[in-house]
Amino acid sequence: MQLYIKNMVCDRCILVIKEQLEKAGIPYNNVNLGEVELDKEPTPQQLEVLNKNLTAIGFELLDDKKDKLVEKIKNIIISLVHRNEDSNNKKLSAILEERLQLDYHYLSNLFSSQEGITIEKYSIRQRIERVKELLTYNELSLSEIANQMEYSSVQHLSQQFKKETGLTPTKFRELKENTRKPLDKV
Repeated sequence: MQLYIKNMVCDRCILVIKEQLEKAGIPYNNVNLGEVELDKEPTPQQLEVLNKNLTAIGFELLDDKKDKLVEKIKNIIISLVHRNEDSNNKKLSAILEERLQLDYHYLSNLFSSQEGITIEKYSIRQRIERVKELLTYNELSLSEIANQMEYSSVQHLSQQFKKETGLTPTKFRELKENTRKPLDKV
């Protein structure tokens, strides 16, 4: 059995979910971004306790099939962007179709209707947040960041960054304050 959880965006989220599953007495096999593979079906009481505890810390159990699918799309994008998962130079649409075994047009329409933005826009926002993170570390040149993030050029990265943030990457790097967003708020 699978549980789907909204707002899981990082490895720390996975640790928190594991703790909550243990507190609720729900045995599990594996926890990934947005998904929990359970050993066995939990009781309604266990699910109620888990849901209450998750809601209190900003997570949400998903029941609706469409919500689960949108969360899967988000988690694939987050894995590709923030975990440097290799895309083998495939287009995002091809990756989503391959992993979810559904037509991209259906996925795109569903995502847009549920989230109010396109998959492409969501992906761009995630990429820009990752670029902000890399700029904040100040360990890589802009050219290295563009290459790592699979931008066609530094110019393309800079244009997209400025369009999303209102700043050039260089100006952002010079700022003392951190204007990055938590991934679940992107």
